[in-house]
Amino acid sequence: MADEPVVPQKKRLRIRDMSIDDFSTVFHLGEDIFTAEYSPSLYRTWDEYEITTLFNSDSDLCLVAEVEGQIVGFALGTTVEKHHSAWKYGYLVWLGVRPYMQKLQIGARLFREIKRRMREQGVRMIIIDTDAENEAAIRFFTKQGFGNIQKHVYMTLNLGRKRKGKKRDAAES
Repeated sequence: MADEPVVPQKKRLRIRDMSIDDFSTVFHLGEDIFTAEYSPSLYRTWDEYEITTLFNSDSDLCLVAEVEGQIVGFALGTTVEKHHSAWKYGYLVWLGVRPYMQKLQIGARLFREIKRRMREQGVRMIIIDTDAENEAAIRFFTKQGFGNIQKHVYMTLNLGRKRKGKKRDAAES
């Protein structure tokens, strides 16, 4: 049965390029992992365009991990070159592993492979982002060698609610 846990052995875990045929499985796995509860304040949301956009721009940095033909994880990245900068940056946009397999080093193997590929493409620094409260992700990326943790401030303005006690904006008049 496809949904039953498969415990990988090193020889059976395979990291490979993602193909178009994997889109649906990766999308649904991402839906299961990257929920609003997972990261309520993260500015990006998981949607079908994440996969297609990254695959179309940088397919070499779109990977899946599979065990006995079942996709158990994925990594999606891209590179960024800034105008007037000698540096090329790698951006690991998404890294996800089925919850029942998260202690089996699958994420670490996916990260090592995407890091290797980014290095081959001339990347000098890899950037990731995660919710400041996501302690598991912060621990994981710290183990992979990331440092210099920065906390961001995100603010929201709900345009659907009227503000109490405030004058209407000039544009609303």
